[in-house]
Amino acid sequence: MAEVSPQPVFNIGPYSVPMSLHADNRSRLCSSLKSQTAMKLPNSSCILLQGGEQTTLYCTDRDVLFRQESYFHWCFGVTEADCLAAIQVDTGYTVLFIPRLPAVYATWMGDIHPPSHFKDKYAIQEVQYTDQIADYFKHTNPSLILTLYGINTDSRQYCREATFLGISEYTVNNTLLHPVIAECRVIKSDAEISLLRYVNQVSSQAHKAVMRAVRPGMKEYKLESLFQHVCYNEGGCRHVSYTCIAASGCNASVLHYGHAGAPNDRLIEDGDMCLFDMGGEYHCYTSDITCSFPANGKFSPEQKLIYNAVLRSSRAVMSAAKSGVPWIDMHQLAERVVLEDLKSAGLLKGDIDAMMSCHLGAVFMPHGLGHFMGCDTHDVGGYLEGCPVRPKAPGMRSLRTARTLKAGMVITIEPGCYFIKHLLDEAKSDANTAYFLVNEQIDKFEKFGGVRIEDNVVIREEGIEVLTQVPREVEDIEKWMNGTD
Repeated sequence: MAEVSPQPVFNIGPYSVPMSLHADNRSRLCSSLKSQTAMKLPNSSCILLQGGEQTTLYCTDRDVLFRQESYFHWCFGVTEADCLAAIQVDTGYTVLFIPRLPAVYATWMGDIHPPSHFKDKYAIQEVQYTDQIADYFKHTNPSLILTLYGINTDSRQYCREATFLGISEYTVNNTLLHPVIAECRVIKSDAEISLLRYVNQVSSQAHKAVMRAVRPGMKEYKLESLFQHVCYNEGGCRHVSYTCIAASGCNASVLHYGHAGAPNDRLIEDGDMCLFDMGGEYHCYTSDITCSFPANGKFSPEQKLIYNAVLRSSRAVMSAAKSGVPWIDMHQLAERVVLEDLKSAGLLKGDIDAMMSCHLGAVFMPHGLGHFMGCDTHDVGGYLEGCPVRPKAPGMRSLRTARTLKAGMVITIEPGCYFIKHLLDEAKSDANTAYFLVNEQIDKFEKFGGVRIEDNVVIREEGIEVLTQVPREVEDIEKWMNGTD
């Protein structure tokens, strides 16, 4: 009996990702295109996608660590740079085009593999060189070439459209593919969810290592370094999903702290609240987890107050979220719970409905409740054509989607409560919001920073599956940080 070839997998780390994940993605894409009756795609239509390119740092010869373009990765799982690929919509037949490397490549970079190597590696039907792409299309003569061109509603950047010398000889459409492939990425397959579950597990363990290691007197970046080490060493995550936010004290009120102008370089002090927002990435699938905890391992009454307000907000959303629920409703629920707790603690006064009407919640939580997760941290599909448009109200205009939840979506739930000076000053000077503020109580939190609790969840028909695995209750955090758990 002939031996059966093993299923090709990606397994730089302990988790093996089958290439069938990407074959299934391609199949779903072709089925979705064919089911769009309004498109009326002609027979022998073809998808052409461009992969990411290897670049150098500015004008130097220093390579930038390559990470595949997300749409291309979703379809093919190819880790090499400078590739293109074509998919025949009718049959799903796929051809990968790889660069033809010069002989000197073997001296500096390693073996030059033939096309058959990549055919087996990625379970692709055919592999050719990129300099053969014009001949391929001349031979197959597609009736229509679908290229990817559309805007990312988070970055406001456009996809790079695939092309080749001679493409002008064919009928090309660059508007039909983008909304269909983006929608396919919104709803995750079982294999994708399994991969996201793994990267959440790795990132959760890294967060727990940080929580146990943190001490007053450490620099923030040391905890960032530990997180990255655990993700890579234990989980094979060579990349992180985004710039790590390792904020302590007042820095926790800076929503995207950690950038080049504020590079996680503060000395952590006794009495600080820490807010660490970090996520590992495995096979270009991401995680995004935020943990908030006291630097000394023991919550003060003030820290416990704000933390529990955010935790109650998070758990209220988790209890209500399921397929069919509008995400805007979840954002408003999160705001309402935080406002209720701030009022109960004496920081606010007045009617909660009135606070909601004047968008007071955006003063304390100016960001949206969460975002889709997948091959990008802020994954695509938030504001596709035919979906609800971006709200204009404070706070809600920062929502990365206003859609109704569907089973198979993976989304973050990340309510927060921050004491951001310029927002509080504006609220104090605005007659619509000033009435609700108890300034002498709020001013006590001037240097508090903030709290965010962020979990990654899968939307199910009757609820959610929480992928994140970190201690969340005050008592559990204290036990873990002090080594008694």
